[in-house]
Amino acid sequence: MPRILAIDYGQKRTGIAVTDELQIIASGLTTIPSATAIDFLKDYFAKEKVEAVLIGEPKQMNGEPSQSASIIKGFVTHFTNHFPEMKVIRVDERFTSKLAFQSMIDGGLSKKQRQNKALIDEISATIMLQDYLSHR
Repeated sequence: MPRILAIDYGQKRTGIAVTDELQIIASGLTTIPSATAIDFLKDYFAKEKVEAVLIGEPKQMNGEPSQSASIIKGFVTHFTNHFPEMKVIRVDERFTSKLAFQSMIDGGLSKKQRQNKALIDEISATIMLQDYLSHR
């Protein structure tokens, strides 16, 4: 069975998470510089079967798009130009960074470890993906 991949795209860094082959468990894969996202994904898709890609949709509390929405919309366009056959699913990413930070606290990570923004991005992508798996 192909995997599902989640992308928490940001201006500087992009967190990536992926399911197991049975699409039951979401796991953090990596965090990469956003400028290298398409090249990373080309490489990953050549090695692994992926049936769909979740991309976070940043919203404000009132449901309106956040300031970073236009950056992510540009990435989605760029992504679909490179991977026209790939199914893209947009998911609400509100609170994922806060949940990621809280999970780091709950996991006993030190204050210094919790300052690792790359880890927060990877955990955020994992939370988005696990939430999607739980609700489908």
